[in-house]
Amino acid sequence: MEKEIKKVNDEISVAAFDPEENSFKSFAEKGFKSVINLQTDEEEQNVSPEKEEALAKDNDLEYRHIGVSEDKLSEALVDNFRQELENLPKPIVVHCKSGKRSGALVMMHIGCDKDMSGEEVIKQAEDMGFECDVPELEQFLKKYVNEH
Repeated sequence: MEKEIKKVNDEISVAAFDPEENSFKSFAEKGFKSVINLQTDEEEQNVSPEKEEALAKDNDLEYRHIGVSEDKLSEALVDNFRQELENLPKPIVVHCKSGKRSGALVMMHIGCDKDMSGEEVIKQAEDMGFECDVPELEQFLKKYVNEH
C-alpha cells in the first residue's frame, strides 16, 4: 500500500505515517528537500530520530527533529516549527506517527500566514482530511491562530 503523503501546498506536505528506513529514499525521489519529524523521543517509532537524521543525510535531505506531544505543546514550540518551515529548503515533508500533529502544526502556520481565524483553519484542515480529534490540540490551534 502506498503510504499517504498529503500535499498542503507547493512547499509543504504531511506524511500521514511513521516513516521506515526506505521512506527517506522515497521522500528524496518525490523531490522533497527537507524532513521535519514531530515525534517525541519517548514515542515508539519505526526509525529513531538519530537514524532518521542519518537516512535524511544519505539522501541529501535537510532534517529537523522537533518533538511535539499533547502536553508539551507551547507557543514557542510552534514558533520554532514555523521558523524552520520558513528557513528550510522547500519542498518540505512533515511527519509524526499518523499525521495529526503534523497536520495541526502545518495548518497553524498556514492559518497565521493567511490571516485566517482559528475556526477557518480547523474547517480547512478537515476539508483536507486532517482530523483534529484531540480537544486540547484543537483549542490550542484556535487560540494560537487567533493570536498570531
